[in-house]
Amino acid sequence: MSTRTNYTFDELSLGQSARYQRRIDTQHIRLFAAACGDTNPVHLDPAFAAGTPFGEPIAHGMLTGALVSAALALELPGPGTVYLGQSLRFRAPVKVGDTLTVELVVSELRERRQWVSLDCTVRNQHDKVVASGSAEVMAPSEKTTLTLPPEPRFSPAD
Repeated sequence: MSTRTNYTFDELSLGQSARYQRRIDTQHIRLFAAACGDTNPVHLDPAFAAGTPFGEPIAHGMLTGALVSAALALELPGPGTVYLGQSLRFRAPVKVGDTLTVELVVSELRERRQWVSLDCTVRNQHDKVVASGSAEVMAPSEKTTLTLPPEPRFSPAD
């Protein structure tokens, strides 16, 4: 198990950054489809996807958005962060086997409500931007270090 320590609002500064990385596999795409109900064949059916401009299945755009959420929750500001909103533009497809790196950069601090704006950029292993935008969060007010539970694992029978 790993631990994560957050950054309180008072510890954040403009330009502060963090990264989060994840490799996307078929199971991630299938589980995301099961969780949200989006069974568009461009994500799940290789034969259908072969006839699209992508030529193969692609991940749901919001799966990439969920990685931004994970980066906010685990890296910057970290545990205790409250997600308020996000704008995200999808710029390139995410395919099975892609390794995505989310980069967060603090772009605005609003002291009154302890709200933070962060620029968000997601790149694949070829340094191609697959998504970009911004997120608004309420930063934690108390310092916290948490031990994270192990990531759930699912077998094909689940």
